[in-house]
Order: sequence, then structure tokens, then C-alpha cells
Amino acid sequence: MQSFNQKMLRFFQDLWPAEEKPIVPGEGNADHPPVMLIGEAPGEQESLQGRPFVGKAGKNLDGFLRVLELNREDIYISNVVKIRPTKVSDKGRVSNRPPNKEELALFTPYLMEEILLVQPKMIVTLGNFALKALCGPRAVIGDMHGRTTRVLLTHGKQQAEFNVFPLYHPASIIYNRSLQAVYDEDLQALRQLL
Repeated sequence: MQSFNQKMLRFFQDLWPAEEKPIVPGEGNADHPPVMLIGEAPGEQESLQGRPFVGKAGKNLDGFLRVLELNREDIYISNVVKIRPTKVSDKGRVSNRPPNKEELALFTPYLMEEILLVQPKMIVTLGNFALKALCGPRAVIGDMHGRTTRVLLTHGKQQAEFNVFPLYHPASIIYNRSLQAVYDEDLQALRQLL
């Protein structure tokens, strides 16, 4: 995986040499893990530490792992976009924003290559961005969450089928508390599958 991450970093630096956003590569068990967890993009802490799912996202991950009875080192963790998408407010504060089309177009092929290299037994997507990256633009988390979908992924001449289990993004539960029960039920369904 090291050469894959180095390749991605070189490509990104060549494409946008003036860009100073750090790349946050995937990490974990890269040899057929039981689960590959895919989020949207790194946040502030992920960007600072150079690791996916730390800070607030890491606390959500800890709960996820407890329910599934897995350890962080057992799974592989990544994001669709490998840099922190940001915006600047009128007051000059930097905050997260959803990835734009250009960022998604740039990084999605690398995600496909990453998945094909890792060969996970199950891919768990968090939220619409990760789901759409794997299942296409018409995929909607509200229709697909909590059940397995078989997806054919292609990168170059490589292709393989994978089981994808979509979950609501844990951050969405903060804004819509009614999703908590649905998220908990979906986690239990995933635990049964694993």
C-alpha cells in the first residue's frame, strides 16, 4: 500500500503543485480485511494528523468497532477524497465543506484502485458521498442503508465484485436524532452479516 499512497501523493502534487493540503491516505489491514470503511473526506484533525477517522470521527469509529466486535487494526479505513475540503467564512474561519465535483473526479479512481488492492470482504460506506462513489450517482442512502448490495468495481483492466453495506454518516445523526435508531439497527444487521 505504501507505493500506492506515494503514487497518489506524487500525482496530486503534479496536478496542483501550489496546493498545500496534506493527503490523508487510507490505513489499516490492507490484506483482505473483514471490513473496509469508506468515509467522505478528512476533517481538520485527520488533516493535521495525516490519518483517517481520528478526532470526532474517531470517536464515532470507536463505537462502530465496539458494536461489530472488531479492532481498528483489523479493518482498513479510507475516504473517497483524500484531502480536507474547506471553505472560509466571512469572519475568516476555515471549516469543512462537502467535496466538490472536481475533487470527487480526481480522487474516485484512486479509491477504486485502493479497493481492488485491499480486496475487503465487505465495504461499509458512510453517507451519500461514499455510497455514490461506489454505486453511482442515483444511489441514495435513504433507499439503500442497512442491506448489502453487490457492486462491480473497475479500474483500468482490473475489476472485481464486492459486497457494499451502506450506513448513514454518523454526523447525520447529530443533525437528525431520529436516525439514531435506524443507524443502530443497521449496525446490528451488519454485525450479523460479519
